[in-house]
Amino acid sequence: MDIPTNFRLHDRSSPVTRPWEPIYAKPETDRIILAFEVRPEHTNSRGLLHGGLIAAMADNAMGLSVGQWLVSQGRPSERSAITTSLSVDFIGKAEIGEWLEVDTQFVSAGKRQAVAQAFVTADGRIIARANASFSVA
Repeated sequence: MDIPTNFRLHDRSSPVTRPWEPIYAKPETDRIILAFEVRPEHTNSRGLLHGGLIAAMADNAMGLSVGQWLVSQGRPSERSAITTSLSVDFIGKAEIGEWLEVDTQFVSAGKRQAVAQAFVTADGRIIARANASFSVA
């Protein structure tokens, strides 16, 4: 698969994301878009992208984006965000070989709390919407 322009290998690996790699990132001024190609190891018993992986990737993208947004607002010392609430609406499905992207939009950010939403797309189709609240550290 050809990786879309401006995406590069994501450099923030963690024990939970390592089995899903390679994951790609597209840094923007106020957010980080995460993406990957759906592979068999990402799927459930029906061969569709697992909902738990969708939720985890949305949580990851929104948390990283909160940090990126705080830096863009001149608050780099507060860039750590801890999830306090997460909900996901599953709207569609993704299959092996499709390009998945998780893009964040901010709802609000204060001194101690940030709220964001993310849209998850597979080959450009919205397949999920996530909402989360974060404690800003």
